[in-house]
Amino acid sequence: MITAEAVAKGPISQFLKHHFRHFNAAALVDAAKGYAAHLEKGGKMMVTLAGAMSTAELGLSLAEMIRQNKVHAISCTGANLEEDIFNLIAHDFYERVPHYRDLSPQQEQELLERHLNRVTDTCIPEEEAMRRLEKALLEEWTAADQAGERYFPHEFIYRILRSGRLEPYYQINPRDSWVYAAMEADLPIYVPGWEDSTTGNMYAAHCISGEIRHVHTVRTGIEYMIHLADWYTRTSAECSIGFFQIGGGIAGDFPICVVPML
Repeated sequence: MITAEAVAKGPISQFLKHHFRHFNAAALVDAAKGYAAHLEKGGKMMVTLAGAMSTAELGLSLAEMIRQNKVHAISCTGANLEEDIFNLIAHDFYERVPHYRDLSPQQEQELLERHLNRVTDTCIPEEEAMRRLEKALLEEWTAADQAGERYFPHEFIYRILRSGRLEPYYQINPRDSWVYAAMEADLPIYVPGWEDSTTGNMYAAHCISGEIRHVHTVRTGIEYMIHLADWYTRTSAECSIGFFQIGGGIAGDFPICVVPML
């Protein structure tokens, strides 16, 4: 377990302590100290992810934090859940557009016609990332649908990773995938609004086409909230729970808004 003392002595911490002295920079140092102190006292931490943190490759650090038992639950957008897997299986096909602020409508159209989906300065390849994951998901969705089984969105991802069917496509070390690390730890993940993600849209399309007969084969956001309330109640009875929010919006709001009800 990391200690507050260890945080103070590490080389990165020493650099931050010396240079990050005021304003938002100082708040970063305070947050790191608070995080370490919370864990040192036996507390649990929920990390919430909004924005496009997975495409920013947050897995490089978050996966190791999960392995070191510094994260005990995650709430994230559907985009962050799927984009970590996109990066795992299609990293070499991504394209960076550093001049994205100056793109003309024609240049945006050209990216679209090449099936490159731009997230700020990074383009996610549709075929190698999205469609590859969709194929694996559809196999799991239809198998569960036919068996009368139901799982949460992240549980379907876990099943795919455990099956190994995507391993031939790995283009980064899976140790740098935070979802892979969460799967290994069987970490609870809460994904509010998953229906609005790319894979959520795909699921809806397959329901419309009739390939999936029961729309609730993927468990719902309300069920996620109920599961979260249960996890929070059980966990908080034993220890303090901290919330470490990265980004803003629904991923951060989801766990925090439930607290006053409990």
